[in-house]
Amino acid sequence: MFNREEYEKRVAWYQEARFGMFIHWGLYAIPARGEWVRSVEEIPEEEYLPFFDEFNPVDFEPEKWAKAAKEAGMKYAVMTAKHHDGFCLFDSKLTDFKATNTKAGKDLIREFLEAFRKEGIKVGLYYSLLDWHHPDYPHYGDWHHPMRNCEEIKDVERDFDRYLEYMHGQVKELCTQYGKLDIMWFDFSYGEMTGEAWRATELVKMVRSYQPDIIIDNRLEVSGEGFGSIATDNPGDFSGDFVSPEQIIPPNGLVSETGRDLVWEACITMNDHWGYCAKDKNFKPAAMIIKKLVECVSKNGNMLLNVGPDAKGNIPNESLKILKEIGTWMKKNALSVYGCKSSGLAKPENGRITGNGNKLYYHIMENAIGAVPLYGIPKDKVKSMRLLFDGSELKMSGGWCESNYPDVVFVNVSDTPYLPDEVDTVVEILLTEE
Repeated sequence: MFNREEYEKRVAWYQEARFGMFIHWGLYAIPARGEWVRSVEEIPEEEYLPFFDEFNPVDFEPEKWAKAAKEAGMKYAVMTAKHHDGFCLFDSKLTDFKATNTKAGKDLIREFLEAFRKEGIKVGLYYSLLDWHHPDYPHYGDWHHPMRNCEEIKDVERDFDRYLEYMHGQVKELCTQYGKLDIMWFDFSYGEMTGEAWRATELVKMVRSYQPDIIIDNRLEVSGEGFGSIATDNPGDFSGDFVSPEQIIPPNGLVSETGRDLVWEACITMNDHWGYCAKDKNFKPAAMIIKKLVECVSKNGNMLLNVGPDAKGNIPNESLKILKEIGTWMKKNALSVYGCKSSGLAKPENGRITGNGNKLYYHIMENAIGAVPLYGIPKDKVKSMRLLFDGSELKMSGGWCESNYPDVVFVNVSDTPYLPDEVDTVVEILLTEE
């Protein structure tokens, strides 16, 4: 039976945090053509295993990753404990296909968790329900397996229940051997491989028995496509705690079938791949990511922004530069992100609005000729206005130019054609309390 009171308590910190780091890393960093390389190129096991023998991330220093995340203003981080290729970054006792058996020689997940916790960042683990390495995971005819078209293995018998025991066992290891986890990010369901095909009720019950405060995504029930029963008033046992739109920000936010605001998180890549892709230089500029983070918050959502470290364990320089630029803006404007949500006002044409209690944060992303109109702000309820980045007072502009629009709040934020912050100048508006 779904307990909404317990649910709201469980997700409270998450809705306060709003901004997190996703980390996709594994053997696929060596071929450097993205995390799906084995599936896309239908690479046989024997051609993929040499990457296991080669894996040696000599530059791996998760402390540097954690500091970069903290400097960017990220409040939580989720890392791939196991991706679809089945390679484990943690010291699972259930497989030899793990980082401790490579030249790395250590439990990379444990070190990630320790480093990020030390910086005060909440931690989560991504775990793939798929496994292209395990002999009992469906091969021929599966939607995604690298050997899906291999006729020679068509009649090989496989015991999926044996795989499920393995998968549940690994999740139990993660839940019992690594201290408190804040998020478990399962990925993903497809076709008939959904819900109870994973023994999902049993899995979630087990996870919550060891990690009662953990929050879980909705992909035991759906893929990135679809919302699942979490979007109803009667979520199922494995509906998860948040919706996980991928590579898109929902146009109008997300609400349940009865209009209740849903908890959601847009997972976004910096370029066009999750795992390291050496030739992919299509990085989104920091200014765009800042605006999209604000868009998520203004629609009651979070952003989980991905980095894909290279084979040696380095976050690409392009990603580090972007994180630093985001951090520069966040240091001055974080109050308009953390703990904020939809203002309840329509999106203004010159920016966005976030809200927290009796404070509104008007994000001006486009300058005006003359004073800037703050569309939708209730003029009779404005108690004070300040530029958020420096706390300086703003007064309503009441010149003759604005007199024809008596219901609109105008402010002068600059004496030049340029905004104080060309990316996003934030005005903090304190409203009178009714």
